[in-house]
Amino acid sequence: MNTQTDLEIFLVTVPGLEPALKSEAVEKGFKKPVSAKGGVTVKGSWLDVWRANLDLRGASKILVRLGTFRAMHLAQLDKRARRFPWQDTLRKDIPVRIEVTCKKSKIYHQGAAKQRIETAITEELGAPISDDADLCIKVRIIEDLCTISLDTSGTGLHKRGHKEAVNKAPMRETLAALLLRQCQFTTDEPVLDPMCGSGTFVIEAGEIAANLAPGRSRSFAFEQLASFDETRWEKLKEARAQTSQKPKSDIRFYGFDRDGGAIKISRANAQRSGIDALCHFEKQAISHLTAPDGPTGLVIVNPPYGGRIGETKKLFPLYSALGKTLADKFKGWRVAIITNNDALAKATDLPFKKSKTSFSHGGIRVTLFQTDPLA
Repeated sequence: MNTQTDLEIFLVTVPGLEPALKSEAVEKGFKKPVSAKGGVTVKGSWLDVWRANLDLRGASKILVRLGTFRAMHLAQLDKRARRFPWQDTLRKDIPVRIEVTCKKSKIYHQGAAKQRIETAITEELGAPISDDADLCIKVRIIEDLCTISLDTSGTGLHKRGHKEAVNKAPMRETLAALLLRQCQFTTDEPVLDPMCGSGTFVIEAGEIAANLAPGRSRSFAFEQLASFDETRWEKLKEARAQTSQKPKSDIRFYGFDRDGGAIKISRANAQRSGIDALCHFEKQAISHLTAPDGPTGLVIVNPPYGGRIGETKKLFPLYSALGKTLADKFKGWRVAIITNNDALAKATDLPFKKSKTSFSHGGIRVTLFQTDPLA
């Protein structure tokens, strides 16, 4: 195994939620986290790369910077790409995929640059090139500086390996984890989603409370690298599994939806995650929603919003009804609502804080609105 300890590791996230991901990186013990647009940079070893993929809930991808060099023209790119130490990271028997971006550079033809990189890898290392490969080399040529990075995750990290079915307009697990963190969710309080869809918020909260590793049930692209050591990886996973815990006996996580199909999906997803005993899912309209017995906690909901499902004007009654139910029946609970329209949030008539968090969800700019405990 390559024991390099000063790798530059980039934890990718949606723009707007970098502070939440940085907070998680600090909590999980990653060194020198620095926020940047679209993610957080940390320093570490290949073992830290594995751990980031296994254990970080908010990261979408884990990239490793392999190196940089100047390239003013294609001939220079070809020469320096051939001298690049691909063998330190890649295996000659594993196919690789190349993605190239060129901006503000004398090399402006991305296709030609991609061809040079591919040729260098196949002729110098002997590894095959495939557009379907799990391993992806990302090449960015910005202002004549060529930066070569490796996507160590493969499939996006929101795919935990437990959710086989989703409802319409699903919330990604990585995003749900960051929003729960942004809401200062603690593991000793219940979480309730009155429009739970496929149960993402509820299941994510339950997994966090049980301290389960989000990547415990899937594979990663880094397992195909020259730096991979299967024995050490298995030991890392075993050690992490031993840190799981049982939440307090009176803490549960609740999901409701008026769609019976969504409830069926949520229950199945919770069972595959191994936390079905912590979760309660029930078909129920918002008008019949009441706070469960026990301690107060967090209501978090991602309702339909204009530009995603239906027309905005048709949604005002829904938001108004949601706000009234929460104000009347959830005293002492905090409320968090995600929407792309300030007017829809205002229609709830809930006392939202002035500070808001905006981010991108499915290409739409949306905002997380939060309250203090309702009086």
